[in-house]
Amino acid sequence: MWLFALFLLVPMIEIALFITIGGWLTLWPTLGLVLLTGVIGTVLMRWQGLKVLAELRGDMGQLKNPLSPLAHGALIVLAGLLLLTPGFFTDAIGFLLMAPRVREFVIAFVGARVKIQTFGATASASRPDGPVVIDGEFFEVDENPSSRPPSGWTRH
Repeated sequence: MWLFALFLLVPMIEIALFITIGGWLTLWPTLGLVLLTGVIGTVLMRWQGLKVLAELRGDMGQLKNPLSPLAHGALIVLAGLLLLTPGFFTDAIGFLLMAPRVREFVIAFVGARVKIQTFGATASASRPDGPVVIDGEFFEVDENPSSRPPSGWTRH
């Protein structure tokens, strides 16, 4: 229900802001401002995205947990999409998400409400006090290849 309200409320806010700001600035400066925020958003997304990508590469190279750079990268992409969307309200949210402190707050806010489970399997984790047992089935293969028909893999 809250998602429906969001889809209804955001366009209404955008229309109200377009009418209000368009009344102050007139049509062409308002459209120019919308285009300018799109260009600035693209430049910011590229600059901060490259910075986060370098951080991600560093974390992966040191075998650290890449969750933080991935979360920052996702929020930068969201901010870029909001800045490319025509409107002043979405631009304001997009510019806020470009600030690293705001992204950290959003990540902490969402992280407090999300449960992350990890799993893994190693031989020592399954039986730390004894040998590893692998259960399987086998069948004997005939050693004489002439008694079997050709597989068909080598036909030309």
